[in-house]
Amino acid sequence: MPALQLSSEVADALNAGRPIVALESTIISHGLPRPRNHEAALEFEAILRERDVVPATIAVLDGVPRIGLDAEGVRRIAEEELLKASVRDLPVLAALGRSGATTVAATARLAALAGIRVFATGGLGGGHRGANETFDESADLPTLAENPVTVVSAGVKSVLDIPATLERLETLSIPVVGYGTRAFPAFWLRESGFQLDFAVDGAADVAAVMRARDELGARQGIVVANPVPLDQQWDPAEHDRVLATAFAAAEAAGVRGKAVTPFLLGFIVDESEGRSLEVNLDLARNNVRVAADIATAWSALNS
Repeated sequence: MPALQLSSEVADALNAGRPIVALESTIISHGLPRPRNHEAALEFEAILRERDVVPATIAVLDGVPRIGLDAEGVRRIAEEELLKASVRDLPVLAALGRSGATTVAATARLAALAGIRVFATGGLGGGHRGANETFDESADLPTLAENPVTVVSAGVKSVLDIPATLERLETLSIPVVGYGTRAFPAFWLRESGFQLDFAVDGAADVAAVMRARDELGARQGIVVANPVPLDQQWDPAEHDRVLATAFAAAEAAGVRGKAVTPFLLGFIVDESEGRSLEVNLDLARNNVRVAADIATAWSALNS
């Protein structure tokens, strides 16, 4: 795609069939405070390189979708005030020469266009609480229904309506498999109280599901639900208390639309005195490691 700019490292890896993992930029620009966000961006890429996997951090810079960032690009997504860019925003940014940090949806779309099949994030977007009245649903879901990217996440953010999101994933025919568990995780917590139909034992199983998806001619992505390790999850009682306080604060402030999740996550970090942030980083690291294993298994399966 001439509209995409691939780094030489990513282009070489694609041509050689080497393992690649896409990384979003919104988690850096909007999901983590400075300067921890810059440190995290570098760490996520380092985790992949240590496993001989090529990182492809994705963002739109000056109107150009960039697949794989150099040091300056990583600095920009961490330090500049970038727009939060979903799929619908991509043509506008391109036409106007604007910059944006890509959400899960936009990252998945651009990764698919580039030919990258594995993507690591923190938590998937989904249906917001009260979406039956507001119709507030993340573009992550319909985008994954049309782009064959395997997304490793710690379930969906627990500020969302988890059962409604699982129903929508089923309706959109997006396969969801638990990584070593049938319990669907709730971002900061290992378990949401909802069970999945399928679990996989490891990366080779996920790669086999990806191949079967291709052979069946399906177009959907795959969600790999990877729970945060038990010793790293947030204390459930504190989690529930802080979330209730955050929802009340958002309602009082009149926050709506795509501003809701960043508001809630920022409020939760402050209210928890940073404990939620540390869990967020732990689960993201864990997802990057699992995505590296899946990308390696996928590369081996196709070599």
